[in-house]
Amino acid sequence: MSSNKTEQFTHSDYEIINRHVAYQGVFKIVQYKLRFKLFDGEWSTTVHREILERKPAAAILPYDPILDRVILIEQFRPGVMGHAESPWLLEIVAGIIDQDEQANQVAKREAKEEANCDILDIYPICEYFPSPGGSNEYLYLYCGRIDSTDVGGVYGLAEENENIRTFSVSTDEAFMLLQEGKIKTSPAFISLQWLQLNREWLRQLWQTK
Repeated sequence: MSSNKTEQFTHSDYEIINRHVAYQGVFKIVQYKLRFKLFDGEWSTTVHREILERKPAAAILPYDPILDRVILIEQFRPGVMGHAESPWLLEIVAGIIDQDEQANQVAKREAKEEANCDILDIYPICEYFPSPGGSNEYLYLYCGRIDSTDVGGVYGLAEENENIRTFSVSTDEAFMLLQEGKIKTSPAFISLQWLQLNREWLRQLWQTK
């Protein structure tokens, strides 16, 4: 293989020998037997990997450019039990993208369901794999313009056992939470860092609407 750092492997550079669904529930655990091209051009030996397969997701940071405030949520996360001071995490709105849905529409829908926010404008931040070493999850991340007046309360869908506290903080308070290590989820972390870098021009863009 060329030493060109920009050269990319493609789907022809790996081979799935066997795929077995080990568990199927809300999520799916799939066992793979595969091999892949090495950087020296040779093929790897056969390796075994277990992947958590799940649908893609969309997340959005609701932002009020007039009052300069963001909306955060807090909810119980069982995956954090035993690994942090509390399994109730500060997050941003997020939801799963079902078949035939658009990511930006899911972000708007979840903002209404989880935070009772109407998204007036939406701006894409990035797309990324949160944990590609063990999951195929893909996340679309947005910032959404809102009117934060009177936003706050407890929301979520009862049939999904959601109990979500929604609250408004100034952007400076949110940045302080980030600096103090109180933000521990990647969508909230990335979107708040993005807002730190882009707040001024974004406010100018949205304040004219």
